[in-house]
Amino acid sequence: MFQRSDRGLCHFVRRLATKAGCAGGAIYNVVDDLDDLALAVHARTLAALEKELTAAAGVEPDKAAAGAERAGGRLIHMAIAYLDFAAANTIRWRALFEHRQPEGKPMPDWYLWEQIRLFGYIEQPLRDLQPGMPPEQLAMLARSLFSAVHGIITLGLEKKLGVIPLDTLRMQTTLVVSAIGMGLLAGTQ
Repeated sequence: MFQRSDRGLCHFVRRLATKAGCAGGAIYNVVDDLDDLALAVHARTLAALEKELTAAAGVEPDKAAAGAERAGGRLIHMAIAYLDFAAANTIRWRALFEHRQPEGKPMPDWYLWEQIRLFGYIEQPLRDLQPGMPPEQLAMLARSLFSAVHGIITLGLEKKLGVIPLDTLRMQTTLVVSAIGMGLLAGTQ
């Protein structure tokens, strides 16, 4: 949560206003508070991430493979795209998960919708792997898969388990997503 009294944030607002060519107080004509400003910045980060996921979701590892097998490949490509995005944009990526709304101030609907839309990229290939799964379970599975991949990436990029080279993180991510995909595929046969 941001507070206007925080010296560092006041300095940030002054620098932002200078770059925008306006007075510091003018920032508050566009946003109600620094939390809203943070969400606007996060929305730009989510849009950049979506661009990467869109590109990765279209990659087909083997055109001759069955739809469900291609779905597993799409999941792997998106997971690696997420890792690469996080590695290339660590500060922006980290900020997405560190920001907390003030007590009693809910996350705006438009921001929640942006997050839900991104989960749709994961849900589609999962639907191909589990065509009979109810939508609520599919949404929960997408969030669980994201959490697994995000955990690997977070531990790796934050060096919580020692220094893990990016190529090793890619292999770990691929291994986990492949195992989950194969398990889901086996459940439909």
